[in-house]
Amino acid sequence: MTKDIDVLGIGNAIMDIIAPVPDGFLSAQDIERGSMTLVDEPRALSLNAALKTESDIREIAGGSAANTMVGIAGLGVRAGYIGKIGRDGVGERLVEGYRQAGVQFETTPTTSGTASARCMIAVTDDGQRSMSTFLGANSDFSVKDIRREDIARAKTIYLEGYLFDRDTQKAAYVKAAEIAQATGGQVSLTLSDSFCVGRHRAGFRHLAEHQTDILFANEDELLALFETDRLDTALDALTDMRPVVCVTRGDKGSIIQIPKNQGARRHLVPAAPISQIVDTTGAGDQYAAGVLAGRVMGLDWADAGYLGSLAAAEVIQHYGARPETPIHQIAAFGA
Repeated sequence: MTKDIDVLGIGNAIMDIIAPVPDGFLSAQDIERGSMTLVDEPRALSLNAALKTESDIREIAGGSAANTMVGIAGLGVRAGYIGKIGRDGVGERLVEGYRQAGVQFETTPTTSGTASARCMIAVTDDGQRSMSTFLGANSDFSVKDIRREDIARAKTIYLEGYLFDRDTQKAAYVKAAEIAQATGGQVSLTLSDSFCVGRHRAGFRHLAEHQTDILFANEDELLALFETDRLDTALDALTDMRPVVCVTRGDKGSIIQIPKNQGARRHLVPAAPISQIVDTTGAGDQYAAGVLAGRVMGLDWADAGYLGSLAAAEVIQHYGARPETPIHQIAAFGA
């Protein structure tokens, strides 16, 4: 089969619903200021309605891996996405939103009746974001959503750690990785969050050791994966394993480690210069977008890492997890 998708993301399909609100809205709706809280469906629908009556809302088709795919598409690389939606208006707008961003998105809506996922983001005058997240239809994601013909089209698949939660979802990831390997594709995995690592350490380590070609993590996540407080210890543990490891370190840039079976070296990649930090949401997602897109473009690992730095630098200088400025306007590549 022709590989006509460069990177295929698999993860949570979530509609970000953003609205400016007065401080009193948080207390009236019992929302903890500055937090991210998981909510059930009745609570989600109630908050969604309350935000609509409070102000004009902005909807952005999101999700961690989805934002990475949007970043990749913005860099001119062919991207696709697999997620789960409900049979509702939010689900229809998720499909439209991904496609408008240049991401191929095909999905079979859930038959369970569960609503599409949404994250209600209440933004107060000081810029503080208080989030209430309903995972919705993503909870129904399973091996049935992994079709061989979809995975075989991709040169690389990108697995989001947030979705690696239920046994049915874990089985879907294993199936996707097996198909990718069998059809000549690569497997990349992002650990997503230290909380995810704490819940699923054994599963993540098994994937990293046996089925992952490129592993993305920030420093805290990698330390949690190997239960150590020394980054060198965690990296040393990975040198004998399968993946190239890309570790983000905030303003210290990133480290890209090549395993022994590919030459055993480490690239220290600098952070790109910025004028100000506005919102760090999506920095890791866009770093991964830059690295993966860079590799598709034929860049070596160090240069792909710096493209990741540029993409991360762009997104932290404005609100939201998606890029807003073409990367070539931010800085000349390699500067």
